[in-house]
Amino acid sequence: MAKNLEISVLLDYYGQMLTDKQREVVQLYYNEDLSLAEIAQFANITRQGVRDSIKRAETTLLELEERLGLVRKFREYQGMIEEITACARDIAFEADKYPTARKIRREAEKIVELAQKIND
Repeated sequence: MAKNLEISVLLDYYGQMLTDKQREVVQLYYNEDLSLAEIAQFANITRQGVRDSIKRAETTLLELEERLGLVRKFREYQGMIEEITACARDIAFEADKYPTARKIRREAEKIVELAQKIND
């Protein structure tokens, strides 16, 4: 069974929407990198039961992302914040060329600082 590592990210966002058993099995498979056999032994279910649980959970996680798009939106916002930061740094660099542009530089630095706080 090939691993879709995007599932690990989706699990962070939507994991609470899964059953406890599904969340545990997917966590062990994707984040702890255990084999189906190891998970089956740990969870006291068959290897096929583990596989089925993982498949159902993957389907649920992918459907939730399709409907809600939280991961996509987060990545879009991250890209916008990086672009805002780059623009503010460019403004600050250009402001350094003019002695009377200190206020512009301070405001550009404030934008960079705020963008970094948002990104953290």
